[in-house]
Amino acid sequence: CFYFPLAYKNQKKSSENETKVTYFILLGFPTTGELQLLLFSALLLAYLLTVLENFLIILTIQTNHSLQKPMYFFLGNLAFLEIWYVSVIEPKMIIDVLSHDKRISFQGCMTQLHFFVTFVCTEYVLLAVMAFDRFVAICKPLRYPLIMNHKLCAQLIAGCWMCGLITSSIKLSFIARLSFCDVDKINHYFCDISPLLNISCSDSSLAELVDFILALLVIMIPLCTVVASYICIMFTVLKIPSSQGRQKAFSTCSSHLTVVILFYSTTLFTYAHPKLMYTYRANKLVSVLYTVVVPLLNPLIYCLRNKEWGALTRNHKICYEKIGD
Repeated sequence: CFYFPLAYKNQKKSSENETKVTYFILLGFPTTGELQLLLFSALLLAYLLTVLENFLIILTIQTNHSLQKPMYFFLGNLAFLEIWYVSVIEPKMIIDVLSHDKRISFQGCMTQLHFFVTFVCTEYVLLAVMAFDRFVAICKPLRYPLIMNHKLCAQLIAGCWMCGLITSSIKLSFIARLSFCDVDKINHYFCDISPLLNISCSDSSLAELVDFILALLVIMIPLCTVVASYICIMFTVLKIPSSQGRQKAFSTCSSHLTVVILFYSTTLFTYAHPKLMYTYRANKLVSVLYTVVVPLLNPLIYCLRNKEWGALTRNHKICYEKIGD
């Protein structure tokens, strides 16, 4: 979603007789034969499982009163977000694996980019909000119900989406102004900012600068919030006298911290590495991690590492077995 000046330095000048492209060709992953079919099957299975997992999380939270808590409210919103997040990228990606026509219209490319940036930026902020929720729950347990009330939770979610939408709108306004002349091949499997800037035939320095500033705001501020929250949590947990209490506190945060590490590490590797380290193949492979693998693993991480969720799942299983008998 974000493009750092360290990754590229595109100072191309527009040609006098430039022809504006009406579509792009997504090169994707060059595969043939059995490997092509295997990749198609793996991506399709990953997409269906991701949507199903997140849908079940939303359904479980909405139908169980014991999960009507801020932590699960934010988790439900994360699940909702990730359904749309993968749906922007993966269906087109799956079709292109078997299709010979890998074209995407200019308007379609800009639309995909707009929604992708919106969802990624929203997730950055939402993960920070979830870290803040854990901070209040552990460091200020007596005031937790007063602080994390329904009104504040709704305002925080609205703020996450507003941040994503505003960032995406600003980004798109600069990207859409660029000229691409007769260069229509994008060496990626979806419309991302860095490949688009790389094939632009006009001066993209202003777009790069705006993107860099937004990156500092939308990535670093949530990241600092997460780090600060967990530092406070760590000091608070270490003061708990009983080992059982410390273990319970750590288990409350472990799933969220695991998701944060996976998401931030893969996206930061993609968008904040030096130019000398950049290769299209490495960029595409790492992009698969945060667009396919991480969304697939997130629901499993939250469900398997959360004792309350696990107990609820076991209760449901027992109920279904009794009904079956």
